[in-house]
Order: sequence, then C-alpha cells, then structure tokens
Amino acid sequence: MAGTNPRAARIAALIQRVVASSIERELHDKRLTNITVTEVRVTNDLQIAKIYWTQLGHEGKESGERKRAQQALDQAKGHLRTLVGRKAGLRLTPQLQFVFDEVPGEAHEIEDILALARKRDEELAKARATAQYAGDADPYKHDDEPADEDGEDEVDYDADFDDDSDDGSEFDSEDDATEEGLSE
Repeated sequence: MAGTNPRAARIAALIQRVVASSIERELHDKRLTNITVTEVRVTNDLQIAKIYWTQLGHEGKESGERKRAQQALDQAKGHLRTLVGRKAGLRLTPQLQFVFDEVPGEAHEIEDILALARKRDEELAKARATAQYAGDADPYKHDDEPADEDGEDEVDYDADFDDDSDDGSEFDSEDDATEEGLSE
C-alpha cells in the first residue's frame, strides 16, 4: 500500500476485497480461474490503483495462462472499475492497473537455492567431522610448552663471534692485556 496516506491504505484494502470477490463471483471467464489478488497499492492522490495478482498454473503452461489471464483482466477493467466505484462510494474512482506479481515465483526460486545451500552445508559438516590436519593440529609454538630436546630455549647470539678476533691485537681481552703488561 503505497504512500503514508491512511485513507489510501483503507481504499486499497477495499479495492482488493471488491476486485477479488468480483473476479470469483461476477466474471465468468475461464481464463481467470486460479487467480489471486495479492496486493493493491493506491497512490496518495487516489487516482491510480495498481492491483498485483498471481495465478496458480499448470506445470509448463504458466506463461500462456498468464498472458490469457492478463488479457481477460484488461478486458474486464472497465466493469471492475464500475464495481469498485459503487462499493467504495468515491467521487472519483481510481484507474485500475493489473500487474502480475513476480514475488511468489521468485520466493520459490529463493527457497530452492536455500535448500541447496543447506544440503551443501550438511555435506561440509560431515566432511569436517572426519577431517584430519595435514600436519600438527596447532603449528604455532606456545610459551607454556617444554623446552627443546637439547634443553635450550633461547638462541645464544654470542656464539656467532670467535674468541680470536681478526683485528690484529694479540690480546683477547683487557684482562689478558693487563696480566701481560704486569709480567713484562
């Protein structure tokens, strides 16, 4: 029901009841069997009423039945507008526009897609239940784990340097130099 006008909403509900009952009781057209009026939207100025409809068709014949039903609705548009004018008691009766409602068909397609997704999720859950890691379950090292097999946890960076330095001095450390200097 388009707009925020409460009067337009009331008139839309009235038009829906009148059109649905008239299609069922007064229009004796076989092309209009299995038609359902799903929604009516009336503009705020009450000039145009869009009537959304759908049809339960036979498998494989939906498009042909829909075209024939649209033709029948277009032909009965004047008669239905007269009936709406009588029942509604309006000064100006809105123009009726019949629009096929695509939402139910799209909803079935979405439901099929969701069912397929659920089936794939179930298959993945079954595969995960029996899955094993290719390597360690947790390949990261943690602080609470025991030390390596050789008992050392830390890397000794001083081991990279030789005690014999290649800088040309004959002493390895200052202590050795003072001991040599004292003994001379």
